[in-house]
Amino acid sequence: MHEVDLTDPAVIADPFTAYNRAREAGPVARLNIPGMPMWALTRHDDARDFLADPRFAIRAASFVGIPGVPAAYQRYLRTMSEMDGPDHLRLRRLAAPAFTARRAQDFRPGVEPVVEKLIAGLPPEPDLLRDFAKPLPMLVICELVGIPEADRGDWVEWGAIIAAGDIQGLAEAIPGIVEGAKSVVAARPETGLLADLIRAENRMTDTELVTLVWHIVLAGQTPANLIANAVAALWTRPADLAALRADPSLLPGAVDEVMRWCGPQLLTVPRFAGADVDLHGVRVKAGEPVVVAIAAANRDPGVFADPDRFDLRRGAATQLGFGHGPHFCLGAAHAHVQAEVALAALLGLDLALAGEPVRAPDPGTWRLTELPVRLGV
Repeated sequence: MHEVDLTDPAVIADPFTAYNRAREAGPVARLNIPGMPMWALTRHDDARDFLADPRFAIRAASFVGIPGVPAAYQRYLRTMSEMDGPDHLRLRRLAAPAFTARRAQDFRPGVEPVVEKLIAGLPPEPDLLRDFAKPLPMLVICELVGIPEADRGDWVEWGAIIAAGDIQGLAEAIPGIVEGAKSVVAARPETGLLADLIRAENRMTDTELVTLVWHIVLAGQTPANLIANAVAALWTRPADLAALRADPSLLPGAVDEVMRWCGPQLLTVPRFAGADVDLHGVRVKAGEPVVVAIAAANRDPGVFADPDRFDLRRGAATQLGFGHGPHFCLGAAHAHVQAEVALAALLGLDLALAGEPVRAPDPGTWRLTELPVRLGV
């Protein structure tokens, strides 16, 4: 049994090599994590099957039970991403029409002016993560949901609290978050993403609708790390930059390739075995956690030829960066369009990296903490 020590600095610095070795050793690896060791699927097709396997369920309660949240707000903390079975399926079916690929394309004109405004405000030597990639997703989702401009600063702060993992800060912020979502729902916009959700309101409880709204807004930060990783990858490849500038139709495939080759998530949210299960020759006991090593599955040579090579013409739509199965990322199409619009705008600038991008020492994600660039080079 191959083991991956997620506290090893070499693994944190280069998880792709570590997960490649794990995949070569077998379809299941053991991840050594202090306090919660878990099993990991390493091969693409096995991973897809696992993510749709009803024998394994999500039960992460990342919001429910946060200490310090007033009792009146506790009922708004059970989000759809933490559900399984009939409750999850019902809510996802109600929300899904607002998140189709067609609706994402319809929202593209709403993304473009937000991108243009951020770019217009960039200094000559910005940190592109801080000044562009991080604020963009929150501003976009606020625009799409219909949050008034005067309230967006609060949502940006709340999003930063969640991104930082500040539990105490989140407990203090929950009343404001919930009341903000209630206010947005009460405004009853006639167009946009929230209008799509309200059309399903008669089949949702008030609590479910308010919970869905605040969770959508705060989960809408996902593209920040995707955009930053894309810049770090593409702006060190002059031939790829030239190809994208000459043929913008390559952008959708480039975003898929970024997700495959250096996507932000290295591991999925754990699923827990409902009973003892034989998983590719490994006995997984009831209650034990299992994840997909996305970094291994997305470089599986059985699916992707020459997988360690970045190839924007590859056609990597089968990559698992957005997951698969019942918990496939609901906002994947929106994140994809947002990344395309952001990269298209950045490709029109005289932009160069200004030093080495700084990565977070995080064994679960592949993300930057700084992305210094120069404009007008």
